[in-house]
Amino acid sequence: MKRLSILITIFFLGVMNSLAQDVQFSQFSAAPLYLNPAFAGSSYEHRFSANYRVQWPNLPKAFNSYALSYDYNMPSLNSGFGLLLVGENAGSLGLQTTSIGLVYSYKLQITDNWVLSPGIQFSYTFRNLSGADRIQGFNQLNFGNPDIPPTDPAFRNIQRTGFVDLGAGFLIHNKNMWLGFAAHHINRPDNSLNDSPIEQEVKYSIHGGYRIPILSGPFRGDKKTSIAPAFLYKSQGAFDQLDLGIQLHYEPISFGIWYRGIPIQQEVNDQASQDAVVFVMGLQFAKLDVGYSYDFTVSGLGANTGGAHEISFMYRFNVRKSNRVTRKEKFVPCPSHY
Repeated sequence: MKRLSILITIFFLGVMNSLAQDVQFSQFSAAPLYLNPAFAGSSYEHRFSANYRVQWPNLPKAFNSYALSYDYNMPSLNSGFGLLLVGENAGSLGLQTTSIGLVYSYKLQITDNWVLSPGIQFSYTFRNLSGADRIQGFNQLNFGNPDIPPTDPAFRNIQRTGFVDLGAGFLIHNKNMWLGFAAHHINRPDNSLNDSPIEQEVKYSIHGGYRIPILSGPFRGDKKTSIAPAFLYKSQGAFDQLDLGIQLHYEPISFGIWYRGIPIQQEVNDQASQDAVVFVMGLQFAKLDVGYSYDFTVSGLGANTGGAHEISFMYRFNVRKSNRVTRKEKFVPCPSHY
């Protein structure tokens, strides 16, 4: 019974924590529009991306997150356009979040090799706590645990909510290097599920990387080999994290290892500053990229949670009659560490 009490408390706190923090993906480069709206149209071809993440699978009702996006580049307008769908089902109490967004970016070629791209995102988000009726049942079990929330009108008044959400960012890149900044929830929407207003904290992120060819071979047609160190720093309210790692690509296979956390922060209680070591592997074909990653938990939650599993797909296709780019449509695609 005590173990069950602990599990319930963990998941209730997890749901409350997810009210403050956004969905995160270990393979953040495989979710470009979710990372930064400036990535819209950063590929010459049309692009469809899909990501799915299961966090803490060893506990009841694991946290499930997904992102779907589609974007394309329109050279005649120096612009990129995209659609983004993000969803999450968090924990035993069933906090369901679904966001649908429109994304736009403008491509400003500042030199022959460098592109500056500002971007904006307009989304509408729905939230609902489908398991709100379980809170009263948990309290009636009388585990004797003061951390379990009491039954009060605030919980009985939980209802579905929706709000407008705005984001913006910029990206500067050439064919091998990229650096970006993004801010989400810049209008600080009220995401409360009852009558007590709760402003969504602004999420800031800085991200970048560099793809380094290490073996091209003396003959044409040799497999391309490169390494790509990259980073993602994000901050939202009292939480901040740093994803830092490196990816090795030997066509068509890639491997990577990442650390998520901030090692210099040793006395923290948010389970975010010492989070996980992430192992990534992937396959890259002419039109399709497939990735899988596993997060090995190193925080106080321990490995018994089962870490996190994540898969990603990215499909590129060209609807033009020719891949040839005219002088007017000269375009520098953004690289990827995959």
